[in-house]
Amino acid sequence: MDQRLQEEMKQQADNASKQRPISARTAIVGLALLLIVAVVIAAVGIVPRIHAKKVLAADTAALAAPDVVASVAQPGTPVLDIVLPGNIYAYTDSPIYSRTDGYLQKWYFDIGARVHKGDLLATISTPEVDQQLMQARADLATAKTNAGIASVTANRYQELLPSAAVSRQETDTVSSTSEATKSSVLSSQANVQRLEKLQSFENLYAPFDGVVTARNVDIGQLITSGSNGGAASQLFHMAAVNTLRIYVAVPQAYGDATKIGMMVDLTFNEYPGKKFQARVVRTSKYVDPTSRTLLVEVDYDNRKNLLTPGSYTEVHFHLKSGVPPLTAPASALMFRSDGVRVATVGESQDGTTIAKLIPVILGNDDGRTVQVVHGLDATSDVIQSPPDSLVDDEPVHLVKPQPSNQTVGRNGDRP
Repeated sequence: MDQRLQEEMKQQADNASKQRPISARTAIVGLALLLIVAVVIAAVGIVPRIHAKKVLAADTAALAAPDVVASVAQPGTPVLDIVLPGNIYAYTDSPIYSRTDGYLQKWYFDIGARVHKGDLLATISTPEVDQQLMQARADLATAKTNAGIASVTANRYQELLPSAAVSRQETDTVSSTSEATKSSVLSSQANVQRLEKLQSFENLYAPFDGVVTARNVDIGQLITSGSNGGAASQLFHMAAVNTLRIYVAVPQAYGDATKIGMMVDLTFNEYPGKKFQARVVRTSKYVDPTSRTLLVEVDYDNRKNLLTPGSYTEVHFHLKSGVPPLTAPASALMFRSDGVRVATVGESQDGTTIAKLIPVILGNDDGRTVQVVHGLDATSDVIQSPPDSLVDDEPVHLVKPQPSNQTVGRNGDRP
């Protein structure tokens, strides 16, 4: 057994001594083949993954872009209708005071009464003024008498002066006394006229046609004119209501379009569906720097007594504009810290559809659509309901709006 094993081992050693060694060229070729195979195997596994990653990134970016619906900005009407608040005032509004002191003897008109210019409103009893007038007339009579005597004396002295019966000094003194008495007469006459004027103030008359809106006194009440330093008593308050004034603060943007003579409409909640026509009569021609508004006066013919002063009204201006403003859906407005923006559809340099946020100046807003005075042009594609998180130059996916007249199938599915 051991001999056989030794023979096998000897034979293997002989075979091993007969094998040739591997050359360096063969080894290099073999290594190169192994590297090529490894590269091919790696490429087959890595390239599809890179492609899949790129496709995934593209799909993610496409799905991240919000879907938006856009429409071209529509031109508005050539007549711009704006509605502004207005306050109604009487054409003339005045408190009525007394110019004399006394007691109210009688009043003739109460609140709500229509009076004409010159109508007697009240009578005031002024016994002190009456007595002062009697005294002044007596003083006037005395002054006239003294003036007459002084005039006769002065004439006599002038006649006696050539005969040297009187001296020049005495003649001049008498003449001066005569002139002084004449001045006293004029002073007394002025005092009488003053008291007569005060006495005429016992009757209080309406200064214009209008309505008595307040009566603040009653019979027997003390009336003070305020001439002695006290507070004056306001007896009545009157307002002229045949024509009413409506004051409106028009924004600066519409100031140039508001013309004198143009007609406007007045509407009231208490008169639903009814309009009252009025006319623009004047403007302040001055823009308030605080509110940036122009004060406009509108007059309404109220001879039918339909409106009352102090009321609130909405004034509808029909302004003609040279270029009709564009309109956009109210949902397209985006209110940002730097102002109002409207999102439109644009295109980037690489052809990607992006959103462009454009600053705009707004006009009339009816709740559904809004007029854009400045910022858009006729070719702007306005995004109707942009997301709140939308930013400038963000990619968007533009979709077509579905028609509103789609019919519903039998199973509830749309065709």
